[in-house]
Amino acid sequence: MKKRFLPAVCAGFVVSALVFCTSAMAGPPGYGILAGYGQSPDNIGIYRLGVHKQFSSRWFDSRMGVLSGYFELSCNLWEKSGEKIHGVAFSPVFVYSFSAGGSRGITPYVEGGIGAACIDDYTIADRNLSTNFQFENRIGMGFIINRVDIKLGYMHYSNASIKSPNDGIDIWLGTVAWHF
Repeated sequence: MKKRFLPAVCAGFVVSALVFCTSAMAGPPGYGILAGYGQSPDNIGIYRLGVHKQFSSRWFDSRMGVLSGYFELSCNLWEKSGEKIHGVAFSPVFVYSFSAGGSRGITPYVEGGIGAACIDDYTIADRNLSTNFQFENRIGMGFIINRVDIKLGYMHYSNASIKSPNDGIDIWLGTVAWHF
């Protein structure tokens, strides 16, 4: 039976994450909104909506590029053959932006991060993820043209063997974000 605790957990998670982002960051806000779609190798459809808040810190600033990042808070829907899982995730993501774009307004980048997710059910398409808590690991690459961010990424959800079985799920995800 599907557990219906997600709305209360999501509300608390969203408030906590936004308070954390606001207090952890100094300087100009740098927000963004995103939408994405992806699939697992066994054709589970993944839909994602979220918000970004840029880190105020930058490291290793050079002629080649700069390391920075963002916090991402997202709502997710996984779907296959009428089965659905709803979830919310929060991840700090580190981004290395290359300076190759120059005056053309195109900035390529690579990224990676590990976050946490809460899902309302842990079985879908004969996969048993065993827990409502999941780690969200990601790597990706993309480019920013002015304020539009286009990315292709790989994500892995797993409970890190907190409980067995730990089938996990791998996802190829494309996203488009708008920074404001």
